[in-house]
Amino acid sequence: MIGRIIETDACVAEGAAHLAAAEPRFAAALVQTGPLPLRRRKDGFEPLLSAIVSQQVSVAAASAIWGRLKAARLTGPRKIAWAADDDLRACGLSRQKIRYARALAEARIDFKGLRGLPDEEVVARLVEVPGIGRWTAEIYAMFSLGRADVFAPADLALQEAARILFEVPDRPTERALRAMAEDWAPWRAVAARLLWAYYRVAKDREGIR
Repeated sequence: MIGRIIETDACVAEGAAHLAAAEPRFAAALVQTGPLPLRRRKDGFEPLLSAIVSQQVSVAAASAIWGRLKAARLTGPRKIAWAADDDLRACGLSRQKIRYARALAEARIDFKGLRGLPDEEVVARLVEVPGIGRWTAEIYAMFSLGRADVFAPADLALQEAARILFEVPDRPTERALRAMAEDWAPWRAVAARLLWAYYRVAKDREGIR
C-alpha cells in the first residue's frame, strides 16, 4: 500500500505542523528554519544518477560534478553507456562511480512502475542495482517519488542535526536514528527536510543537494 505523496508546499507545511505538535524540539527548530522546502524532483534516470553522484561527497563537490556532467550532456542512459571513461572522469566521477553509472544505464529500471510500489518495495528494487545503496534509494523515494514517510538515517547531516537538536552526546548511528524516526511517522520525509534545514542553521552549510 502506498501512503501519502508530497506534491506541494502545503503538504510539507501539513507535515511540519504535525511534527511540531508532536515534538517540542521540532517546533523550536521550525522557528529557526522557517518554512521547509518542497524538494520535489522529477523521477527517472537522471535524478537517480544525481543521487549516485552525491554519494559520500560534500554538497559542493556533488554540485560541481553534476554541473560538469550536465554541461557535457552526460546525464542520460545512452550517453553514459557510450561515453569514454576519460570523459566521465573529466567530469569528476571516480572509477567506482563510473562503474555505478554504467550499471544504472544497463539496469533498464521501470521508473513508471516504481510509482505504484510500496515504499519498501521501491527501495528493494533499486538496491538490486550495483552502486545503489539504501541511502540512494531512500533519497530517490523521498524527492523523486514524493513518499511522505521515507527517511534516510544513513545520511550524516541528518545524524548530526539530530545529535544537536535532541542534545545527545554522540552522533546517532544509522540504526539508532532509524529507531528514533519511527516516532515521526507518517511524516518522516518531512522530518528529514526539517533536520536538513536545521543542519543548515546550526552548521552554516548545506546538508543535502
